[in-house]
Amino acid sequence: MMAPIRSKPPVANNDFAVNEDPERLDNVYNRVLGKEGYKMLTDEVKWLAVTHKSFDHGRRGFNERLAFLGKRIVQLQTSLTLFHSSSATPFPETQDQYGREPFRHPALDGLAGVSAESKEQILRTGRTAQLAEKYGLNTVVRWKPRTMANLKGSGQLIVTSRALYAIVGAVALQKGGEVANNVVRERILWPLGLQ
Repeated sequence: MMAPIRSKPPVANNDFAVNEDPERLDNVYNRVLGKEGYKMLTDEVKWLAVTHKSFDHGRRGFNERLAFLGKRIVQLQTSLTLFHSSSATPFPETQDQYGREPFRHPALDGLAGVSAESKEQILRTGRTAQLAEKYGLNTVVRWKPRTMANLKGSGQLIVTSRALYAIVGAVALQKGGEVANNVVRERILWPLGLQ
């Protein structure tokens, strides 16, 4: 899949070394998933979850679909946690000009705290990427940056946060939704300050 002649000259000093050590990858999975977390996934899925489509032109598979599933699971758990949080505030009292009284129920009190803005505030790419870096995912993610001199400008934050979501998606497929939900709550939402 490579052209015999390059259309652009190669960029000097742009060789990016990716992790090929399975023990190092297992150590990161232990940090992300907890004690013996490396046993949750098969070797093939572990490598797939940390591989971006820019690595080797996507020939070895990449984590885009796993990240899509994992992000939906994280967003759902964030919504549920916001709904059930102890700081949930009921809807503000409003006066209707016709004297009608809106339906109120105590079970719906937390609904006011669930919004796209509140979820975005918690799951900003910068925050999830910072958490992924804390776990060491940035040292094992396989990708090809545009320029070595500017990794953040090449998309490192997006790549590392997508790898975190892909791990959640992989756990959901291999171990089921209940295990994935526990991983999201304990290893992502609690460190981000949402309990």
